[in-house]
Amino acid sequence: METPAYVLEFEKPLRELAKQLDELRQQSIETNVDLSKEIRAIEAKVDATRRDIYSNLTPWQKVQIARHPKRPYALDYVGMICEGFQELHGDRQFKDDQALIGGTAFFNGEAVMIIAQQKGRDPKERIARNFGMPQPEGYRKALRLMKMAEKFGLPVFTFIDTPGAFPGIESEARHVSEAIAVNLREMAMLKTPTISVIVGEGGSGGALGIGVTDRVLIFENSYYSVISPEGCAAILWKDGSKASIAAEALKVSADHLERLGVVDEIVPEPSGGAHNDPAHAAAALKYSLHKHLNDLRGLPAAKLLDTRYERYRHLGVYEEAGIARS
Repeated sequence: METPAYVLEFEKPLRELAKQLDELRQQSIETNVDLSKEIRAIEAKVDATRRDIYSNLTPWQKVQIARHPKRPYALDYVGMICEGFQELHGDRQFKDDQALIGGTAFFNGEAVMIIAQQKGRDPKERIARNFGMPQPEGYRKALRLMKMAEKFGLPVFTFIDTPGAFPGIESEARHVSEAIAVNLREMAMLKTPTISVIVGEGGSGGALGIGVTDRVLIFENSYYSVISPEGCAAILWKDGSKASIAAEALKVSADHLERLGVVDEIVPEPSGGAHNDPAHAAAALKYSLHKHLNDLRGLPAAKLLDTRYERYRHLGVYEEAGIARS
């Protein structure tokens, strides 16, 4: 029996039209009656409805798309845009974290280091990968591989897709906040080009732990935030159901982040989201990565570090209150 397609609430009009289209096609086959005119009309309506829905998404709806279970994950993109990915394991201190993976690959014939947060597809893999929530050893493994990349002059690509670092007791006991903080410091000083891509969820310090890079790219329907909308709603209103209001207030969506200067480029997605055409989304990502890597490759290490410092130094705006003088 075929598993029913996962449909978001705002996508239900599309599902009804798709059902009508399937019924018309089946009727045409069974009755041997030419219904091509009616079928084309429904197809046009499907396209128009899809464009209307996806051109007017709210921040909360984009969060839902970012979490779509059929959305391409980091390893899906690595497989489509790179060749010869060789995974490297372990942090050399505790164990191997499967939620945060890394290794070498070839991008357009050039060796690169891949650091990626990976969720699971089925229940067994989700548990093994801790639902994409890295623990301290994951961030320490990432740092080990980034230092290796620096040593051998390899550019670093990081793929961000996590609701946040794992907040469990064992994670805290092994100092997850310290592991993330060390990564922030060390990534700021890494003497090799670095580019991060937010492919789905970009949650809190869990995302930032591999996100202090020269360039930050984000897919059109991904989000990046200091806290999940549900977590924000629970804190401010003691009501997680107000997540849609929180998502709007947090400015989590790609267009808001670009205007604020938090991200450098929005990678376009095919109509209906990346899960509807992963190959198209991967091609757009490959183009953007190639463009930004070319820009960074020619910079001397000192200039690279200065530019990275200035990028993060100028994030955010503050005002000093004027002092009244007599």
